[in-house]
Amino acid sequence: MKRLLCLALGLWATLPGVAQVKEEIFESFKLQERRNVRYYIPENLSPDKKYPLVVVLDAEYLFDLVVATSRFYSRFQGMPEALVVGIAQSPGGLRLEDCAFEEDTGLPTEKGKKFFEFLGMEIVPFMVSAYQAAPFKMFVGYDLTANFGNYYLFKDTSLFNAFISISPDLAPEMETRIPARIADLDQTLFYHLIVEGDQGKPDPRLSQLNTALKQINREGFSYTFDQYDQANEVSVATYGIGKAWEHTFEIFKPISPQEYREKILTSEEPVFNYLEKKYQTIEQLFGFRQEVALNDIMAIYAGCRKKGDFESLKSLSDLCKEAFPDTMLGFYFEGEYYEQAGEPKKALRTFEKAFGMKEIDFLTKEMALEKMDALKADFGF
Repeated sequence: MKRLLCLALGLWATLPGVAQVKEEIFESFKLQERRNVRYYIPENLSPDKKYPLVVVLDAEYLFDLVVATSRFYSRFQGMPEALVVGIAQSPGGLRLEDCAFEEDTGLPTEKGKKFFEFLGMEIVPFMVSAYQAAPFKMFVGYDLTANFGNYYLFKDTSLFNAFISISPDLAPEMETRIPARIADLDQTLFYHLIVEGDQGKPDPRLSQLNTALKQINREGFSYTFDQYDQANEVSVATYGIGKAWEHTFEIFKPISPQEYREKILTSEEPVFNYLEKKYQTIEQLFGFRQEVALNDIMAIYAGCRKKGDFESLKSLSDLCKEAFPDTMLGFYFEGEYYEQAGEPKKALRTFEKAFGMKEIDFLTKEMALEKMDALKADFGF
């Protein structure tokens, strides 16, 4: 498989410290065609990291928008940097050939089947091998190409974990097939349906799809629906991508006050489990271990105290000794655990260890000293 780089863009992309946007001719064995493909490669691509992969159809219109959104959120909102690959489809009505479906069955045409394999068996594997693409993959499409992304849901395991479906032109029966398939899949999925204002003419099939997706209640599935009344069928493509991005990568954000109230305090599971699952999910989906945020540590600490879950406090102290080894966090939390467990001697020794370490956040040496003095007074040590 040969790839002929466009020289001007290729040379520009090699400049150090510059975000790489490359355009090339991709010779496809599956399609028996040469296709224009664009790539965005993060500035600081590292062989030690993996990167979420975003596949964008209608690249002439959507690629730059998706790249800008990815760069903005990775810089300011804490989400990981991502790889973006866009497939051009405008010349000669290619999108109609690539994404066409049979009117009687709703399934892809012969050319559509080849295009399906082109994305799944050529483009994605190339990005995985060449640029360390992570297990997490997102599909972005508009209108006819948005419908095409849904066909990947009908594999035993979906190639994509997230779908941004902008004003989809649904194939026959997709309004029932999509929800049924998502309900059966045992994997983490994000689905974002974005539509324009209806001007008094709502699409009944999209309404049915939205209603059915809202009713799916299974672990690992997250759905959002956004209708923008001010948008028309063209401008809607610019409206919802940012919100969909934010929702998909929400797990990277620090635990918010709302999340603390609605998910941690209301859960019947041990408080520490919430933190453990959050970071396990990040590693499973995105292929790397995320450093534990101090904000999240403090949220779990507050939850332990609020719910009286002091066994979780012990687990949290062990984590802090590893994540913040030079600070008071681990030993201070462990001291509180022993204090609540009715082991004052162990608590005193542990607070003494905390006193000798660096202060962090709200924890001060004075607080550790107060704990030590109180234990000595209460138990006569």
